[in-house]
Formats: sequence, structure tokens, C-alpha cells
Amino acid sequence: MFLHPPRTILVVCTRRIGDVLLTTPLVRSLKAQWPDAQIDMLVFRGTEGVLEHNPDIRRVIVVAQRARMGERLADAARIWRRYDLACAAIPSDRARFYTWFAGRKRVGLLDWTRVTRFARFMLNRFAINDDRVAHTVTSVLALADVVGVAPVGQVVAPGIGDDPASRARFDARFDNVPGISREQPLVVLHPYPMYTYKQWRVEGWAETIAWLRAQGFAVALTGGPAPAEQAYARQVVEAAGEPVLNLVGQLTLGETAETIRRAKLYIGPDTGVTHIAAACGTPTLALFGPSNPVRWGPWPDRWPAGDAPWPLQGSGRRGNVYLLQGEGACVPCKLEGCDRYVDSFSECLTGLETRRVIAAAADLLGIAEAPRAAAATPIDVSALERRAR
Repeated sequence: MFLHPPRTILVVCTRRIGDVLLTTPLVRSLKAQWPDAQIDMLVFRGTEGVLEHNPDIRRVIVVAQRARMGERLADAARIWRRYDLACAAIPSDRARFYTWFAGRKRVGLLDWTRVTRFARFMLNRFAINDDRVAHTVTSVLALADVVGVAPVGQVVAPGIGDDPASRARFDARFDNVPGISREQPLVVLHPYPMYTYKQWRVEGWAETIAWLRAQGFAVALTGGPAPAEQAYARQVVEAAGEPVLNLVGQLTLGETAETIRRAKLYIGPDTGVTHIAAACGTPTLALFGPSNPVRWGPWPDRWPAGDAPWPLQGSGRRGNVYLLQGEGACVPCKLEGCDRYVDSFSECLTGLETRRVIAAAADLLGIAEAPRAAAATPIDVSALERRAR
């Protein structure tokens, strides 16, 4: 496709945080093939944190998700033909729009159901995104083949950099926490997903914390700044009745990744931070219910490109990731909760027994036998779940 290596490359991923993170294997592949190329990414405002201190990226360009056409055209005009190569890393009209404006050569993903003439006109070459059978990372890396680059199956997590002052401020968060010392091995829990249908239950988190504390672990909670997320974390801490370092709402995504890197174990639902944990190389326990693991299971650290890590059904371990799937003949239904909307609960998750979570955690921690979960402080779980909505 190129007589000479491209000097400038733009990778476009105008979607959610998890999608942006799972595009980083393509960026790493391009950088490995062309180490002198300057690679930028264009993403929606609010998702750029997942690229914090990514060593493969020169600059992150952010655009508004709900911009009017005039604003979109102004954004596009600022990147008009500035790149030797532009890549639409997701099969969307918006990504192809920016790719067409930016690149002298253009490649992109097209949905297998929407290979239209206009979409093909905007790209010099394309790959088919078959979301029925391919993991998201596999789909994205199909673009590496299109441009003649060897695919590298490594998701690159964000970080905090090497600035001593930033690291000192980060380290201070772990000092003077009542009931917790730095000498204790750390486990990180991320209890709150963006959508209710991916949510476990408060008492399950509380029982898991009680068991971890009984094994001598310090426990930290991570999460975003949304009021509902912070309220849910407080409910978990209250229910556990144990000393917990509650960092929910206090960390950037880079700081969250750094916290996870220091941990012996991470436990979380199907959310972007669980993908970050897997990329950090930390032993990761992912709680899955209705979500499709073939497409969205956390990509294990340095998993071989082209090797699908997860089947559609069943729990198990791949590399540093243990995917624990809820039970039921309908799992995974690939739908948004039992009532078919994002704020409904999924019975395969609300009914997921704590003993199964603890057994998987024990496996990842190298504990031969998992004792029965310690009793949590009695609470009105139904009331807490109603408040967390």
C-alpha cells in the first residue's frame, strides 16, 4: 500500500472508553512496524483518559460526541489531509467521516451488514467487522493486515508517567488509612459498571471484602465520579463493615491503572476498567452475565493476535484473566438486562453466588482452598439497590 513508510498516522475511534482502549493493539502494531511514524488518535471528549501516557501516541485529538454539523466540519477541516494514513478503527459513519478528511490514504472497518458503496468510496481499503464471531481486538487488528503490518495482540493500559511529584502525590493516597497498612498485599474491586444490567449485588461485594480481609489483604475500591457510583461504593463499604480504601471518584484512569498494577488481584464486572486491569497484567476476575464474552471478554495480557480467548458459554481462565459467567440456560442472552433496558437487573448476575466469586479469586491468588465467605454486616440489600439506581 505504501512505497515509503508513512510518517504520520491518525487512528479514529469515536466510541466509548472500552472501545478506545481495545484500539490500542492496532496502534502498537503500527508503531512496531513503523517506529519513526508519529501516531495520533481522534476520540470523543471524555474518553481520552484511557490513553493517558500511552507511549505509542504523540497526541490525542478530542471532538464532541453531540456536535452539530458545523462543529464537525470545523474539526474535520483542521485535520484536512494532514496524515499519510488514517484508520477508522470502528465501523461507524462518524469515524469514516474524520478518516476521509484526515488521510491521504484511508482504511477502515465496515460492518458485515452495511458494506455500502458510499462507505467503500470513503476508504482505499477496508476490512469486514463480523461482531458475531470475532473479538473486538481481533476485528481492530484486521486493519493491520490491510496495511501490511504484523498484528500485535497487546492492549496498552494508561499510566501516570514518571514525574516524581505526580508519583509522590499518588503514593500519598495509600498512607494513613485506618485499619490498612502499606505492607498488606492489595486487592482492587471495581463494583459499579456504567449500566445496571451488568451489576452484581451489594451483599456479594461485602462478603467478598470480608473474606479478603480475613486472608490478610488490604482492599481498595475504584470507580468514577458519578454520584450514583460514589453512593454505591459507600453502600458496599457500609455493608462490609471492614476497613476499605475507598478511592471512588478520586482517580484518573491512569491512576486507576497504576493502583491495579500494584494489586495482587482485581475483581470487576463487564466495564472498561476491567479491560484496563487485564491489560495491566494483574490477575483479573471478570464477572459476566448477559454480555457476549466472545466479543467483549477482557483480552488477557499479551494474548496472541488472532487467537480467540473466550467461548460463548462457560467460565474459565485464560492467561491472567478468569472470566466468571453467571448461570442459566439463557446466558449470555446478549441483551440489556432481564427487562430489556439498561437500568434493569440481570438475574444471572444478581443470583451469582459469592462462593463462586471467592473460589475464582482463590484460584487467581494461589490459595488452595477458599473458605466459606465471612458474614457481612446485615443490611437491607433491596433498599440499597433501589437507592443505587
